[in-house]
Amino acid sequence: MYFPSLTTILLGLGIAYVGHSVWTMFDLFYPTPCDPNVSSCIKPFLARNPKLELSMFTSPRGKGATSSSMDLVWKFDNFTVGAREQRNFNISLPKKTRNNGTFFVHIFLYPQGESPFGNSRSVYQFSPLTQYSVPEAESFNLLGDNNKTNSGLSPDVPITHWKTKLAVNVMEETLLLDRYSVPGDLYRLIRLSPEGDYLPLLYIDELGQRLKDLKPVSKENRQMTLEVTYSPISVGRLRLYTNLQQSIQHLHTMGFTEKDTDELVGIFADTNFYFLAATVAVSMLHLLFDFLAFKNDISFWRNKDTMEGLSTRAVVWRCVSQIIIFLYLMDEQTSLLVLIPTGIGTLIEIWKVKKAFKVTITWNGRKPSFQLGAVSKKEQETAEFDSKAMQYLSYVLYPLCVAGAIYSLLYTPHKSWYSWVVRNLVNGVYAFGFLFMLPQLFVNYKLKSVAHLPWRAFMYKAFNTFIDDIFAFIITMPTAHRMACFRDDVVFGIYLYQRWLYPVDKTRVNEYGQSFTEDEKKTN
Repeated sequence: MYFPSLTTILLGLGIAYVGHSVWTMFDLFYPTPCDPNVSSCIKPFLARNPKLELSMFTSPRGKGATSSSMDLVWKFDNFTVGAREQRNFNISLPKKTRNNGTFFVHIFLYPQGESPFGNSRSVYQFSPLTQYSVPEAESFNLLGDNNKTNSGLSPDVPITHWKTKLAVNVMEETLLLDRYSVPGDLYRLIRLSPEGDYLPLLYIDELGQRLKDLKPVSKENRQMTLEVTYSPISVGRLRLYTNLQQSIQHLHTMGFTEKDTDELVGIFADTNFYFLAATVAVSMLHLLFDFLAFKNDISFWRNKDTMEGLSTRAVVWRCVSQIIIFLYLMDEQTSLLVLIPTGIGTLIEIWKVKKAFKVTITWNGRKPSFQLGAVSKKEQETAEFDSKAMQYLSYVLYPLCVAGAIYSLLYTPHKSWYSWVVRNLVNGVYAFGFLFMLPQLFVNYKLKSVAHLPWRAFMYKAFNTFIDDIFAFIITMPTAHRMACFRDDVVFGIYLYQRWLYPVDKTRVNEYGQSFTEDEKKTN
């Protein structure tokens, strides 16, 4: 009886998940309209072509604010749903807000010439214009005199920050909705008029308020600048944003911080929708290749009993570089969505070093002792080639690393000495990491063989490298990391050339320490 492999099962689940996601997105953007002949249909108030006004008020109070506590900032007289408007305002802050308090914006959409307050045809939404956030640590020159900040604030205490951007939207489609099957993501926005029509769906886009747009509020800031943008929004994008906003709030209840979810929000808020769809599709392929590369890499090292033909220094370098990158991401307070996978990868690289040096651990009570395994003659030959390659590379690598560290110390500000050390180490990983891939090329050249490499895992990783190249200059990332994507392409090209240059020899051992001739003898 045939039983599918784990890879086949996970691949099937992945395809099913993609199909379900595509169907869900289609249903968001193309909801089933209500039959006009059914009495339960709710008509849109916008179908009457009413003349509307949009007003924006501010107040130190949010829910429960009264008209007397609000200050009018903007009145959009000639408002139309399809209009696009952008305005900049200088907002005066009360003393309460400047003393680490809060501040809110209140948006009203109502018939022209009428009052927004107490109006049965008025639509209302409010949103905070301030947010409590931990201020970023200030950088300074480590060799200068001004080694301490003068802010007087503890770096771990959240303070009031001002949101410099505000986006307001109204749904432009005039859909007929069935009162008994209104989508849940639209239900909380719907309000009925006295005639029974549903009023325009007003939405304040909180997803567009990124952490990079926040500015700290001090007692001296009597006014802050606010950029207000109005634009219509489609029903699909409105439903997508509403669901995403609820998902973000759910992540916050699970312990994720604003910083953890900020990059996820930026993918949807700062990206063209069609490019976003392409990114999701390519990300699925990236995830698939990541899994296949991970599976085959673990399988390769688990069954590996000899380091013949493999560079131990390259294995150690990958482990050290992964640890440095992990420490760098921790120092930069990177999102947990990035930090957790990097930490898992670091543990795997440490396990590979243990396998490469055949380390055995024995415990004498609570005191561990480490013992290295025996090295064969062919492994010694490989180590000699590896050592010679590293000797040549050290003439270039060490002077460049020292020079870069000195330049950074003299001319670049840092948060601390620890930050300077970690940043220079990670710069060395990014800038010179490809040099540590070269010893393996040199070993291949001296042995005239590539049969010892984990080619299946290597090819999956190469596919991911090509995917990274597509988005290297589109997705926001550090310049050093961007150049590292193309660095891997060069080395991969040389590996492919060596695979073509050195023909297959059935007497050579493969990645599992076996050869074709040995297997043939055993079968006979």
